[in-house]
Amino acid sequence: MAEILSQQEIDSLLSGMNTGNQDEQQNPLASTIQDKEVRVFDFRLPHRLSKNQLRTLQAVHENFGESLGSFLVSRLQTNASVNVLSVDQIFYSEYILSVPSPSALYVFRIKESDALAIFELSPELVLAMVARLLGGPAEYTGKPRLITRIEQSIMKGMIDRALENLQKAWKMISPLTFRYERLEAEGEFAQIAPASEIVLVVSFEVTVAEKKYPMNICFPTFALDDVLQKLNMQHFSGMGNASHDKESSKSILRSIEDTSMTITGVLGNTMITLSELLGLEPGDVLRTNIPAHSEVELKIGGKSGLWGRPGVSNSRTAIKITRTENTIEKLKE
Repeated sequence: MAEILSQQEIDSLLSGMNTGNQDEQQNPLASTIQDKEVRVFDFRLPHRLSKNQLRTLQAVHENFGESLGSFLVSRLQTNASVNVLSVDQIFYSEYILSVPSPSALYVFRIKESDALAIFELSPELVLAMVARLLGGPAEYTGKPRLITRIEQSIMKGMIDRALENLQKAWKMISPLTFRYERLEAEGEFAQIAPASEIVLVVSFEVTVAEKKYPMNICFPTFALDDVLQKLNMQHFSGMGNASHDKESSKSILRSIEDTSMTITGVLGNTMITLSELLGLEPGDVLRTNIPAHSEVELKIGGKSGLWGRPGVSNSRTAIKITRTENTIEKLKE
């Protein structure tokens, strides 16, 4: 049962509130709290993704950057690289404000969620790629301008291939299908999400020849709700390291199975002086440190790995392998 205060106690509390002394007596932490800096918390802050999920997404897009960079090198016939700068979650309105005008916003659809996303290239990068594809220089030095219909047709194949590489990179965590829909020159016309929606923005730096260009990919988070549950760093590591490395090792071994190698049999070693070497004549016999019936060492690429006994097979000199060292055993595994 709650304690009933007397009239005297009530008057004491009221007088303490008026003087301001009662707060300090009843709450000894009041002075300590006042000494610390208090910041107002904004409940609208976009923190839908955890740090582990952001790290996983960064790893996915780093793989995409490597594959896209290799494609640009082969297609443009010049030095090219794509590096991830950051992975951020912001409001869609903030992203639109950061888009320059004019720009090249390639809107594509995520088939599984029926949502739209943006693959943003700077106009300078698009014009430099078009010029290079037509046999010109790999740099664009003019001012940004709108992309013409002919240039859009030339770039469509490049965008389709880039989305294909992005789709392959996302397969590490979830099979998604990306389909190019349209090109927009102004951010206000893209309209892939409400202004207050949280979006995932992956920023890249694209280097073509000696010049660097910005590139961004914008995903609305509601389009990735099912995928976000799979963005676990441990799941990604186990999938990316164990299975991928094992498959890579098998592929490498299959590629080098038919590679020819030179094996050298060391039948013996001995030491002689320089004067004895100069005095050697046909018919002289050198005594080695290996007995006639002992094993001889076989070297592969100058390194020991096999041991055997010399003999004759089908009228040809041969060495029968008797044992192997740990290096050969590991290679077999």
